[in-house]
Amino acid sequence: MALSLLLLVLFAGLLLCVLFVIRLYIVVKNGSTRVSGNKASVTLLAVVGSGGHTTEIIRLLESLSAVYTPRHYVIADTDRMGEDKVCTFEASRQSSKSQFNIWRIPRSREVHQSWSSSVVSTLNALRYSLPLVFKVRPDVVLCNGPGTCVPLCAAGLLLGILGMKKVLIVYVESICRVQTLSLTGKILYPISDYFFVQWPALLDKYPKSIFLGRIV
Repeated sequence: MALSLLLLVLFAGLLLCVLFVIRLYIVVKNGSTRVSGNKASVTLLAVVGSGGHTTEIIRLLESLSAVYTPRHYVIADTDRMGEDKVCTFEASRQSSKSQFNIWRIPRSREVHQSWSSSVVSTLNALRYSLPLVFKVRPDVVLCNGPGTCVPLCAAGLLLGILGMKKVLIVYVESICRVQTLSLTGKILYPISDYFFVQWPALLDKYPKSIFLGRIV
């Protein structure tokens, strides 16, 4: 039983690595496939982290137009405050056309969690992320740092690789990252369609990134 579980984990990890390599090859060879915002509506999947991540993602969402609907929020199952903040934000929009859903998946990595166990927990989160993303089929995945966004972005990549739908991955690095990227940022930097940083020092180190000043 233990051997079978280990083989399953290794296979899933290998599959995830292959997907990332394929995506990286496509981006390097052809550049990111970016589409113009000419749709009547844009299905958005926003990854809501805990603490400061929640505050920053809400500020980003406040700047988006009503075109971004329906909105799907993904929250880690151990997060007890994120859902309340999302509901408060949606209530403040006061729009009869406001459409949103909240989904929960296991957290990829807890604070101070060991690297070895993080691999297993991330693969477990991927197990929930794949059916969710394939069901929602978002146009855009918006995230700003929580580890939970890694398996969700991987699932979005798979949609594109399979030719089912192009999913734009938009990553906004946290404002607290001045000199170096977060671990999540380092993972998603090569595969994001838009990668925003909020400090010019990061733009110098990561030329693919976009610096527009303080976003949040």
